[in-house]
Amino acid sequence: MGGMDDEYVEAVLSLVELIPPGRAMSYGAIADVVGETLGRGGPRQVGTVMSTVGGTVAWWRVVTVAGRPPRGHEVRALRELAAEGTPLSADGSRVDLRRAAWHPERHPDPDLR
Repeated sequence: MGGMDDEYVEAVLSLVELIPPGRAMSYGAIADVVGETLGRGGPRQVGTVMSTVGGTVAWWRVVTVAGRPPRGHEVRALRELAAEGTPLSADGSRVDLRRAAWHPERHPDPDLR
């Protein structure tokens, strides 16, 4: 994938595929989960993966730690998030991560942890 670490790219995309509709994860949370397994990467690397090949997954479910959708894609992302029933801020400009954050270790199906 263009000089990127294929194992890291696959781990990020696989995790994003698990985020259920109506939920979201921050770039940092994804980096933490992937880093537990692979021992590398951070929020910027997750951002690079998402901006380069993230169009193949539900990219709108990945937001900043403040709940903001990807820059330049706010309108579409917020439309997708609202359609899924994702908890948003009062003004609808960002995801309310206190209510919408998803973590794979809390998933009820052990096969998806």
